[in-house]
Amino acid sequence: MENDKNNTFTNHDERDPNPWLAMYLDLSIPINDTTKLCLMRDNDSKSTKFLLPIIKVVSKILMFIIHVFKFFFPNLINSSKILHRILSWGLKNFVSRDANLLIFRHFHVGSEIMEFIAANIDEIEIKTSPLKPYNFEDIKDDLFLKHDLNLYNFVIKLNKQLKEKGIAIKGKKPLDLSMISIDQFNHIEFPNKFTNVLDLRSAIELFTPFYQLFLTSNDFVRASNSLQLDETIAIYTSQILGTPGHLGLVNNKHPMVPETTYSAAYRLVLHGLAAETLHEILVNMKLHKNTDGIMIPKN
Repeated sequence: MENDKNNTFTNHDERDPNPWLAMYLDLSIPINDTTKLCLMRDNDSKSTKFLLPIIKVVSKILMFIIHVFKFFFPNLINSSKILHRILSWGLKNFVSRDANLLIFRHFHVGSEIMEFIAANIDEIEIKTSPLKPYNFEDIKDDLFLKHDLNLYNFVIKLNKQLKEKGIAIKGKKPLDLSMISIDQFNHIEFPNKFTNVLDLRSAIELFTPFYQLFLTSNDFVRASNSLQLDETIAIYTSQILGTPGHLGLVNNKHPMVPETTYSAAYRLVLHGLAAETLHEILVNMKLHKNTDGIMIPKN
């Protein structure tokens, strides 16, 4: 990855500056460096420039057709197992190395954030089910569906306990950051064949109709609506930390007013970005602060 970094965005033309070089160098938003490099390189890819506009139109047309089909035949085609085999095959053979890294890393980051919340609320005991895939076979075990189910079940279990005990969220002192990994995610080698060309958003746009076709309507709508729980998770974390500033980095908001499923692909990318920024805040706390939130001077 270091070699990739050195070979990326090396030229700066002041009369034609690369916007993704500017975003990569900008430090205003906290984010893992490898994630940022992959995301900016993904944005600058030929797939994003030339394939994505076409794929977005095709995806929306297919989603409308499937929507009508599911209205008349809601249970004719429902198979999470087939869906995840298609996703595993598609990611392995057609999605770029950068996009695959962003997708795989998201499960690790999301799992660690939920583990952090569960471990740091006073008087609450919740067992989480971390999802941390390391290869394409792990995807076949209903990985994407379990990700959405885990999120909703976590919110339900947490708030049931809060209501039963008549308490509000209060962070433990000292904070437990043991589950937060300080990792550039270089330990998985992703395929980089001539067919691995699809950028992140193109891949999501293509996979969304399959998601809609092979899942029940409840599963698909729940998956789409789960993206707006970014705000909910961010609020939980701000209540634990007592620092609401990072809420400004959340774009998927207002979970009680759901968005249409046709915007799910774009919001999914925003969801990944929100998770990455929140995780990086926790990483920085672990690196530069003690668990009471007191700054530790760098050596």
